[in-house]
Amino acid sequence: MSAPQTNLETQKRRHRGPLIGMIVVVAFALIGLFLLMMNTAEEGTPVESEQGSIDGRTGLPTDGSAPADLAPAVPAPAPTPKPAPAIQP
Repeated sequence: MSAPQTNLETQKRRHRGPLIGMIVVVAFALIGLFLLMMNTAEEGTPVESEQGSIDGRTGLPTDGSAPADLAPAVPAPAPTPKPAPAIQP
């Protein structure tokens, strides 16, 4: 079944307003998304300290020096295994 009225000029005129409205809404959403991303990036910037910048993964200064209280501890050596007792017949 086909459409009863197929006047293309009338359809173009009737659809112009809703199409412009959709374009405006999409542009507004993209601008809002861009501003949100910029605000989030600005808040996520680490603050420089007197010691210099700090590595976000380890929490240690990036210049290679580590404060004594943050220096990684040396692990203790693994204990040596004792030999199994001999089975006597």
